[in-house]
Amino acid sequence: MSFDEFQNRARLYVIGALEPEETEGFGQARKEYGQEAEEFIAQCYDLHEAFALSLRPEKTSDVLKARLMSMVRSRGSS
Repeated sequence: MSFDEFQNRARLYVIGALEPEETEGFGQARKEYGQEAEEFIAQCYDLHEAFALSLRPEKTSDVLKARLMSMVRSRGSS
């Protein structure tokens, strides 16, 4: 596997989207590329975390809140 291909798979690995049949080859390439591979994976994790932290939770609509409270009240009276 070329290092470019390794980098593409590393991105999938970090987000948990690497296919099971790709895992063994990825692990072998990770060992082969050594420190360079580990540094790239660390960068991918950093970017993944930064992206996740940049997301804002969507505000819950009043309709959804009312529906949820109705469900809670109906279960409480059962």
